[in-house]
Amino acid sequence: MVKKIGFIGTGVMGTGMIKNLIAHDFPVTVYNRTKAHAKAVLDAGATWLNTPAEVAQATDVVITILGFPEDVQQVYFGQDGIFEGVHSNQVLIDMTTTRPSIAQRIYAQAQANQIDALDAPVSGGDIGAQNATLTIMVGGDQAVFEGQQDIFNAMGKQVKYFGPAGSGQHTKMANQIMIAGTMTGLTEMLVYAKKAGLDLAAVLDTVGNGAAANWSLSNYGPRILKNDYTPGFFAKHFLKDLRIALDSAREMKIELPATLEANRLYQILVEDKGLGNDGTQALIKLWWQ
Repeated sequence: MVKKIGFIGTGVMGTGMIKNLIAHDFPVTVYNRTKAHAKAVLDAGATWLNTPAEVAQATDVVITILGFPEDVQQVYFGQDGIFEGVHSNQVLIDMTTTRPSIAQRIYAQAQANQIDALDAPVSGGDIGAQNATLTIMVGGDQAVFEGQQDIFNAMGKQVKYFGPAGSGQHTKMANQIMIAGTMTGLTEMLVYAKKAGLDLAAVLDTVGNGAAANWSLSNYGPRILKNDYTPGFFAKHFLKDLRIALDSAREMKIELPATLEANRLYQILVEDKGLGNDGTQALIKLWWQ
């Protein structure tokens, strides 16, 4: 039996993921807070319903990828939310990057409704979403995870199970901590190289083929040189992730000084400069006008 998929969130990431699910012959029903933002996936063959509850009622698996933790709570637990429409033998998969505690709350409520839930945040940005090469980090019951491999494989290349509810979110925090280092490193490298009068394209090519090679350098370095600050991942969402990582670190009584500094810089970019809707590569704007 072909699984009917509900997908809530048709933003930069969701659009590419939905198109790949449709390309793998999954029927997809969607909802987004702003219907106009769903046009690309509706044109690709998705069906529209008017509330998260209606999407849940009509589908076997409900996937969400939203902006902020409060959005996740509203979509799952609010009026006309997912839990108002769930039914037996259903699986809920939240692919938003959110707090591990929210993943655990969704899991507990799903169990109370005698259904299943996974937290499955992703990494890979807009390019990964478009090309079905996302890295997907999953928490929840392992047997449930194994039963959804066909869906995950339609959207991602590296799919891994990490443990009980919340484990996917904790893994994503570890990922974001690493990215914080690569983004600040990329930015400072370019600031330094430009001040030294070097050919920046040549620097990117050379560094990108040595021990300092990393995903951020390869994907965001060329965008910076083209003055392309369109979001593969919104700066405001990355700031949200850094805050979740630091909150989780405090709960575990560990210190992350480099992540704390990245958080400070992105806070300036997003809140002081008002550039939260730019991509994460816009961090360079703190030095370059």
